[in-house]
Amino acid sequence: MSTPAHDPLADAFSDPHPDLHPDPLSRERSHLAESRAALRAMREDVESLDISDVTANWVNAEVLARQMEERIKALADLSDTPLFFGRLDYLHAPGADQAEGADGERFYIGRRHVHDHDGDPMVIDWRAPVSQPFYRASKKDPMDVALRRRFGYTRGDITAYEDEHLSDPAEAARTSKLLQQEIERPRVGPMRDIVATIQPEQDEIVRSGLGGTVCVQGGPGTGKTAVGLHRVAYLLYAHRERLARTGTLVIGPNRSFLHYIEQVLPALGELTVRQATVDDLVARDVDVRGTDDAPAAVVKGDARMAEVLRRAVYAHVTPPTEPVVVVRGSRRWRVPAYELADIVQELLDRDIRYGAAREALPQRIAHAVLVQMERSGEAPDDRVQDSVARNAAVKAAVKQVWPPVDPAKLVLRLLTDADFLAEHAAGILDEDEQKTILWAKPVRSVKAAKWSAADAVLIDETTDLVQRTHSLGHVVLDEAQDLSPMQYRAVGRRCTTGSATVLGDLAQGTTPWATRSWDEALAHLGKADGVIEELTAGFRVPTDVITYASRLLPHIAPGLTPVASVRENPGFFQVRTTEGTAEVVAACEELLGNEGSTGLIAADARVPELAAALTAAGIGHLAPGEETTAETRLTLVPASLAKGLEYDYVVLDEPQAVVDGEPDERTGLRRLYVALTRAVSGLIVTHAAPLPPQLT
Repeated sequence: MSTPAHDPLADAFSDPHPDLHPDPLSRERSHLAESRAALRAMREDVESLDISDVTANWVNAEVLARQMEERIKALADLSDTPLFFGRLDYLHAPGADQAEGADGERFYIGRRHVHDHDGDPMVIDWRAPVSQPFYRASKKDPMDVALRRRFGYTRGDITAYEDEHLSDPAEAARTSKLLQQEIERPRVGPMRDIVATIQPEQDEIVRSGLGGTVCVQGGPGTGKTAVGLHRVAYLLYAHRERLARTGTLVIGPNRSFLHYIEQVLPALGELTVRQATVDDLVARDVDVRGTDDAPAAVVKGDARMAEVLRRAVYAHVTPPTEPVVVVRGSRRWRVPAYELADIVQELLDRDIRYGAAREALPQRIAHAVLVQMERSGEAPDDRVQDSVARNAAVKAAVKQVWPPVDPAKLVLRLLTDADFLAEHAAGILDEDEQKTILWAKPVRSVKAAKWSAADAVLIDETTDLVQRTHSLGHVVLDEAQDLSPMQYRAVGRRCTTGSATVLGDLAQGTTPWATRSWDEALAHLGKADGVIEELTAGFRVPTDVITYASRLLPHIAPGLTPVASVRENPGFFQVRTTEGTAEVVAACEELLGNEGSTGLIAADARVPELAAALTAAGIGHLAPGEETTAETRLTLVPASLAKGLEYDYVVLDEPQAVVDGEPDERTGLRRLYVALTRAVSGLIVTHAAPLPPQLT
């Protein structure tokens, strides 16, 4: 860390108390203290507001009280988190005509906006336009920045700073030591934000507009998850009112992953973003208690199932064969069958939701009756039309022609009635595929069925055919490469009128239905016009580790660009031959001697044996998703749950067992690629069995 003896721009930018703080570090510490005091004052101002007489009713009062509570939480000062991490000194005031020689301005860049009692900014939100040069400016394009200063912190206190004079041609470009140290800082506890270390290529994605969908292909350690979360934070900053109405959602692969990332957005002051898995979204009406074998899951997840379901739903519509006769007083009004058929066909041709069409049908029939009334000289109004629509004869006709559909019952019938499935899957699924998804035993009811996760997606698709799914303003989909086409459709339904950020790595697809290309994935999502970006600079995985793991790429994703680590520290990496679990435990003990977290990753089948060995050795350990502490820093991770997680040090047990634990070799090698790339500082690979030949 560098702590220069003098501030190079001290003469250009005045300090209000120059005699009190003769050195730059003291001045910066003073500004930090004053900023913290200003933040406390901002929070106290909100806490002191009296809203008892400013709302019209108790509902508005509750809403306002909740908004104030969220605002108070957002203004919390986290003592261990730097209030600002950088400073920009502009040559000219931003927005001013540079030809006029306007004096420059100084801005401190932080996680949130802080102002003093006069309303003047003391810290600028990292998302504000004036902050962008902190991430984008360079010696080649200084963006009118004279000086960029980065700060080093220890437990929330400034301990060092580092300057770049971007507009000074005499100073050569160099790598920031503070930036490197922040990237390589040990990881204990949940995922943290990266606002101090966002790179230019990441910043472009973060600040891309709300209107378009962005798909980010990124190898291990390229920061794609962080980019997605920071993009949400940026969009909430730039389009807060709109997204407050429409909502935002982050979708992760499992609960462990969501627990790991759940503190990132609150640390940035964003408290309203919902988090869920795909299973959480679709399993609304049924309990998922069963599992599918891989062949059945592949067929159920195929996009062709959407057409099978559509056929099955609309097959319930029966062409009318009898007229509708409505009796009102002494008059009888008759709508003939051919006219009913025209009304039904018109609703089918409009291609609206099944349920919406069913609700419209009685009004259409009533309108036909009103036309006859008007021809006979009557003058009916809307009340008469509503009354006719509720007539028993009309209701009976609607029930016969356009009966209600229960999505779960329909899917149950498809999966248990071979003839019903064959009728609606004809020309879409072949006989073998139909047999693959048919249940072997009959089921009495929806509640008695052991639904699988793929079944729940089918029910969700059917539900949307009946009634449109509510759309959000923006959805972030992480680890997307593992979704089936039908799961993509389920996510796409949640953002039909909004946009999405899709994050993933094709090389880490570990399901039998894993994504083959991002163009195909975006088409299933309903966002075929989405822009695909690729991140190839690795910030998390050490050079030696990612180089070793990249040996697998030609076998699992030959078209992808290998990740190039930009870390100066090559990391600790060893491959050790062992004779039993005792040496695996010893490797864990060795790595626990370092600062930070340690993960022991193993094939799922080997986890019980390793857990017993750790317990026998007196080594406490956690399950994925449980937060590490100073006392317990070892997590025992089944390989199936390793995706998206990271640890300072990793012991990877028996690579071949990881491969053998999957249904096919390619999926197994992809699972191994995931496991090999979870380490931030060091990796020990232990094996008694031979290594997979692709690694050797």
